[in-house]
Amino acid sequence: MRRICRELKTVLAVLSLGVLPAWPALAQEGAETVHDLRMPEADIGVQTLESRRKAQLRSVDRFEVVHDFQFEDRLAESGITFVNEVTLDGKRDYKGVHYDHGNGLAVADVDGDGLLDIYFLTQIGRNELWRSLGGGRYENITDKAGVDLGDRISVTASFGDLDNDGDPDLYVTTVKMGNVLYENLGGGRFRDVTAASGLGYVGHSSGATLFDYDNDGLLDCFLSNVGTYTTDERGAGGYYVGVSDGFQGHLHADRTEASILYRNLGGLRFEDVSKKVGLVDTGWTGDATIADFNRDGFTDLYVSNMQGDDHFWVNVEGRSFVEKGAELFPSTPWGTMGLKTFDFDNDQDMDLILSDMHSDMSAEVGPFEEKFKSEIFYEDWYLQGADNNVFGNAFYRNEGGLKFVEASDELGTENYWPWGLSVGDLNADGWEDVFIASSMNFPWRYGLNSVLLNNRGKRFLDAEFILGVEPRKDGATYKKWDFLHCSGVDQEHEFCADKEGDYQVFGTLGTRSSAIFDVDRDGDLDIVTGEYHSAPQILISNLSDKRPIHFLEVRLIGRQSNRDGIGAMVTVHAGERVFSKPHDGKSGYLSQSSMPLYFGLGEVERADRIEVRWPSGATQTVTEGIPANGLIEIEEPASPS
Repeated sequence: MRRICRELKTVLAVLSLGVLPAWPALAQEGAETVHDLRMPEADIGVQTLESRRKAQLRSVDRFEVVHDFQFEDRLAESGITFVNEVTLDGKRDYKGVHYDHGNGLAVADVDGDGLLDIYFLTQIGRNELWRSLGGGRYENITDKAGVDLGDRISVTASFGDLDNDGDPDLYVTTVKMGNVLYENLGGGRFRDVTAASGLGYVGHSSGATLFDYDNDGLLDCFLSNVGTYTTDERGAGGYYVGVSDGFQGHLHADRTEASILYRNLGGLRFEDVSKKVGLVDTGWTGDATIADFNRDGFTDLYVSNMQGDDHFWVNVEGRSFVEKGAELFPSTPWGTMGLKTFDFDNDQDMDLILSDMHSDMSAEVGPFEEKFKSEIFYEDWYLQGADNNVFGNAFYRNEGGLKFVEASDELGTENYWPWGLSVGDLNADGWEDVFIASSMNFPWRYGLNSVLLNNRGKRFLDAEFILGVEPRKDGATYKKWDFLHCSGVDQEHEFCADKEGDYQVFGTLGTRSSAIFDVDRDGDLDIVTGEYHSAPQILISNLSDKRPIHFLEVRLIGRQSNRDGIGAMVTVHAGERVFSKPHDGKSGYLSQSSMPLYFGLGEVERADRIEVRWPSGATQTVTEGIPANGLIEIEEPASPS
């Protein structure tokens, strides 16, 4: 009933604009006529694309930063043929269950050739590993690598050097089929070492955050578990059919699945130390991110909750964790999905941005209302106390001294139906920008991906139309989603009401995850998306073709610390400007990647010095060998200086 009411509101809104939906042409299947059905049948999201584009273009006089460049989807040129496939719970048997969160993607140089490769995940079918050939071109090495997991329902992946041997290992999470650890053997080959690792948890897992909580030089793992949202019934493709009331899972104590902190024992073996260190998190958790806000040298953990209050776990000298979320973040989003720590205003204090998806499912929001917080129609019993919640995205501006101010509306970070977010300096000006993967797909209206350009640390400005991220290539908004035999086996289906014959069902395109890195190695940052039930977008920037840019990439090699240097703080001095980045390995929602840090330098041609505070506590200053527009590898001293 709720869905029908929303569709009616959408139809009325479209009619009020005086436009009619554009229908796909009739299709043919054999000798029979196949009718086309778009869901929703009237899409105000599509109908208002042009008016929203024009409105955003009129806002360019507010920009104090570079914005005269474009992204172009070069999927065809890349050679990548991967297509994400979802369960029937996201298609013809759609229900509000956590399968609709889609999949992550992860990025790393798996074969040591200096180029970043991409691991795509899917729910039905094979995951695929694509090796970079340079210049934005890729080849499929899945069979050689042995990482397809075609017999499982995958969620996401994390790359990290778990055995400190110099190459990234791979941890994959699944739904109720056992998580999998692959050891990297070199040369793009992996082997399954799950059985002896202790990481083969079977449940409803989501993201896996790699960090060294006890500073012993080995990457540990925080596994985010959502909670039980499936039955024991198996559907087409082998997936476990979702429960009918998955969106109320937080109300059922018996569906709780606590997240797990695994300590790395060495030799790719791990033990569950959650209870031992006091980190028992029972929220409906999709992801987490690391931060050292108190600068004590021990990495803390911010843990999202999709349906309730988030939690912030303070690391006490690597021995225990204490929950201080209510103290430091007294109001958190009610439905947090994506999260990222970064320095928004270059004041050397790390800020925190969160995307809130589930609050946006309370009520239909029109295209011109997407920058406002959600109007909540959930009842109090469902929210379980909401006086301390933000119903929308949150941005915690760090004002120093462990004081955080929620400033999402002031800074312009609200959007609609957000999932994953990624952070990177898209215009290489020294100010970090944000990409928010957004949408709901079938059977909802079209939703925009958001690009927020950082206007010199003052606020974020909407730029997805300005930069060519929206509309998508060739104006695409819909794709073939499913098939219904309304005069046959599907005649009782809700979408066949008042219909006869066969229907090809079309659903809206939409994104769940992303990673920002230099795909074609031309010096500027590109965006790769993880789409829901569709092919990825390979969004290539032409920034370096439009103007001279200045940048620096930093790759860390830990010796006392973990080999990846996860948990380090890197500060770059360039002329009068200072840039700081935490090396957290988070490339976006659900994903952990092994990539160099990218610093846009603005008008400064070359950095003067680089300071690294390693997880081991060692500090290091580099002044020699810093390239102009290139990569520097910084190796930690093997012993304390």
